[in-house]
This record gives sequence, C-alpha cells and structure tokens, in this order.
Amino acid sequence: MDQPYDLMTGILHFGTYFGLSMVLLVAFKFLYTLVTPHDEWKLIREQNNTAAAIGFGGAVLGFAIALGGAASNSVSLVDFGTWALIALVAQIIAFAIIRFLFMPQVVSRIEDGEISAGVMLAATTISVGVLNAACMSY
Repeated sequence: MDQPYDLMTGILHFGTYFGLSMVLLVAFKFLYTLVTPHDEWKLIREQNNTAAAIGFGGAVLGFAIALGGAASNSVSLVDFGTWALIALVAQIIAFAIIRFLFMPQVVSRIEDGEISAGVMLAATTISVGVLNAACMSY
C-alpha cells in the first residue's frame, strides 16, 4: 500500500519542481534579455545572428544546469527558489564580468555576428552554471 502512495507523492513533487523550474527558466530568459544591452530575440529571429544564438543559448543552458543542481540538492520549494535566484544572479554577474572585464566589446561583436564572441560568452556562462550547480551541493 505504501508504494502507490510513494509513487503519487513522487509524481506530485516532480510536477511541482519541474513546473517551478520552467517558470524560472522563462523568467531567466526575460530578465537576461533585459540586462544585456543588445536585443537577443531581434538578433536571433530577424537577423539570424548565430553569435547571439550561441551566447544566449549558453546562458540559458548554464542557468538550467544550475537549476538542476538546486533541484537536486534542495530540501524544500523555498530552498529551491532561493538557490534558483542565486543562480540567476550568478549568471547575470557572469555576463557583466565578460562585458566589463574580459571582453569589453562582446556586445558589439555579437551584434556584428562574430561567432567567436558568442562561443566565449556561451562557454563562460555554461561554466558558471556548472560551478554554481556544484557549489549548491551542501
């Protein structure tokens, strides 16, 4: 009798965490595009800018990796939400570090479609997501 109950509880928990993860992922996409000075959606949709797609895709993937770490290690929805917000801030800080310290011309280079700039942005934001997820295992 316990097994069906445990399965239903597990499915409910999965649905709750997955649903919240999807909401957070959409929120990240929206907030990230507000923070960056270039319009990723316009560059990707209207100009078929591969550099923008790579850079933005890397940021989304990095955040998703961090969300996965938060979901795996959280003890409650509040804990998960807190770590998700920390991950969101970390991803935005990663962009700021790239933009202001390592590649000051990253925005104009992405707008110009320079794939190397998009790859470096993606690699950095994915790396931050991986480190973020690993550091959440307390």
